[in-house]
Amino acid sequence: MNKVYEIITDQIIEKLEQGVCPWRMPWSSDAPKNLTSGKAYRGINILLLGSQGYANPYWLTFKQAKSLGGHVKKGAKSTPVVFWKTYSTTETNDEGEQAEKGRFVLRYFRVFNLDQCELPADKMPEDVATTKHFDPIPKCEQVAKAMPNAPAITHQSQRACYSPLLDIVNMPQPESFDAPTAYYGTLFHELTHSTGHESRLNRDSITDPVRFGSHTYSREELIAEMGAAFLNGHCGIDASTLDNSAAYIHGWLKRLKNDPKLVVQAAGKAQRASDYILGVKYE
Repeated sequence: MNKVYEIITDQIIEKLEQGVCPWRMPWSSDAPKNLTSGKAYRGINILLLGSQGYANPYWLTFKQAKSLGGHVKKGAKSTPVVFWKTYSTTETNDEGEQAEKGRFVLRYFRVFNLDQCELPADKMPEDVATTKHFDPIPKCEQVAKAMPNAPAITHQSQRACYSPLLDIVNMPQPESFDAPTAYYGTLFHELTHSTGHESRLNRDSITDPVRFGSHTYSREELIAEMGAAFLNGHCGIDASTLDNSAAYIHGWLKRLKNDPKLVVQAAGKAQRASDYILGVKYE
């Protein structure tokens, strides 16, 4: 395994020296839109709806669901959407002259995600009615399931993250990824983060309060992506994901003054994390 770690580290550094690639988000996350009008929501509404964590981009009101012959599922919680409503008023000045003026008032209404509703099949949008197929990769599945003292893995929202407080890894739905290799690469990234928990390797970049974008945060991201690259290599899928890993690492290196030595330093901690996930014990 040490040889594998060394080879992958060298390959990533070589990729970094070749230039910058785009950062990756290998799962679909379409902008929220209204199902009936087809219009995309704008402004703060993108954050209000996007933060709810639904994979489905479509939203509709209670009345819209009913008008389509469907209904909102019992117990579903609505999400507010805000908009500016314009009122015309007539004002008279001191000289008795009248002029119309517009007045803007902030209003809101409540919507439900399509996943919270049940509609007739012929009223469902085509891109939702057709579910993408996901083929698990057996070796990757084995690695994730065999991890000692593993955190819980959930698919509750379209966000990939690890919560040290809850010791939970959350992943977007597998079907929303561009390919199975992208799903497992992201899962391995988050599992590497989880090895920093105090019950595992007790890494300060996970156990201590860390500010986003700080040196410590950036270093932890390097460790997680290196760990993912090592686990991909163990599973035989490094060739298809190495460009993405190099691109992601390059982005964090820019925050750390483009010092390639940090990759080697992070690789040492990533090796320990990968060994932990694979059940390799140090003498």
